[in-house]
Amino acid sequence: MLFIEQFYNLNVNICMFIKEFTISKRHERHSKLGKLHEYWRTSTMVVLRCDSCDVEFTRNRGSMDPNRINNNYFHVCSNCDSKRFAQKMGITRKQIWDMPASSDLDISKL
Repeated sequence: MLFIEQFYNLNVNICMFIKEFTISKRHERHSKLGKLHEYWRTSTMVVLRCDSCDVEFTRNRGSMDPNRINNNYFHVCSNCDSKRFAQKMGITRKQIWDMPASSDLDISKL
């Protein structure tokens, strides 16, 4: 815990996965005999921060791959163009990988 508090950098340690919560919705249906029945459906929602525009958005957990619900993956909201974001990130990663090992750039700036 001391290590995290000591080396916390706001430019690097931005959490994109914020929280997870459940929503219960009440529905009604008619039986064959015409009687009205109510039932509940719960869905788990995930709050994420967009890597492109830094806006918080919610997404249904069932529509996401469970391995992608963490801070190691990029998340893009429905207002942003995900393919355009992926192209920009590919260019920046390629520049980092093509950088010579003898460069004077600090490793924390990557």
